[in-house]
Amino acid sequence: MGKLLSKSKGSRRNCAYEAVSGTERNMAEETDSTCRLRQYSPIHTEAVTSLAAVHPGAVITGSKDQSVVWYDYDNGSEISRWNGHDKEVTKVAYAQHLNKVFSASRDRTVKSWQPGQSQPQHTFQGHELVVTALSLQPMDNSQMISGSRDNALRLWDLQTGDCLKESKVSRNLVTDISWAKNMDAVAQVGEDKELKIWDPRTLEVVHCFQRKQYIQTCCDLTEDGNYCLTCSNGFSGNGCEVTLWDMRAKSLVCEYKGHTETVGACMFLPGVADRSLIASVSSDCTVRIWDRETTECVGQEVIAGSGPLTSMVAYHDGSICVSSFNAGIHVFSIKEDTNGQLSLERRFQF
Repeated sequence: MGKLLSKSKGSRRNCAYEAVSGTERNMAEETDSTCRLRQYSPIHTEAVTSLAAVHPGAVITGSKDQSVVWYDYDNGSEISRWNGHDKEVTKVAYAQHLNKVFSASRDRTVKSWQPGQSQPQHTFQGHELVVTALSLQPMDNSQMISGSRDNALRLWDLQTGDCLKESKVSRNLVTDISWAKNMDAVAQVGEDKELKIWDPRTLEVVHCFQRKQYIQTCCDLTEDGNYCLTCSNGFSGNGCEVTLWDMRAKSLVCEYKGHTETVGACMFLPGVADRSLIASVSSDCTVRIWDRETTECVGQEVIAGSGPLTSMVAYHDGSICVSSFNAGIHVFSIKEDTNGQLSLERRFQF
């Protein structure tokens, strides 16, 4: 079980900590309900680069330290740890239907892992450069699409490990991929500043949205596949926006502006406070919650000293996990007061 560090004193947004153990743990967890932050020993020795959701209380993490971890943060314990990559892990994904974990790396491979087994079940080889993106076929996780800085997308059969198709687009250095739950489309962004829509059956581009001014770093699709979010790099407030796209009208809907540095991840939030919300994390050390309709920032939290925030996942219970370069992983709960104002309550750090 992870070593627990608990608050000794301080405000809700700036708590101090001291190590506790044994019978002191339960007492420490119950003190000061306004700042119930449980802090465990870091599970990675270097920057955390990617997260994948399992269920509330558990998350898959990938790091520059070349490891992949399945972590139960409710109990501060590792379910599994895998160390099979030769270089840093760039992306992780969880296949719920298969109960497997997939990880991409700068070593140009994708590996699959089974809980309880130390060695990879399969290594997917073929990309010529760092693998930067993964997305699983949502219906039964029978297929996977990977993307790389080699300008290629590859479609894999997860039962046989075979590459079924490969498609390359010039200067399409892939940064992220999202497979729609209705399986009709795959969204992909890259360093050519475009959002592309692919047909997963043929692995051909069926539409390119208007090119943005800055590199697009992440993409996410609504469950019905009707809308897509992307976010961009930038500096000093130039770029650094989140963009909402209409997949049916093939048009830009609106932009969410306020971050001052590169936005590393963005996503639609599932069923939070019965409101239509999105979230983003940035190299400016902030987590932001946005009203999807009004584009207003309705919640914000600064993680001081975190360095760039790299990835995020969200759960239906209103919790959000955020990864960082310098401060590990933070878990927040979204709270709504009687006036409808939202706040982010920090619950875990590890």
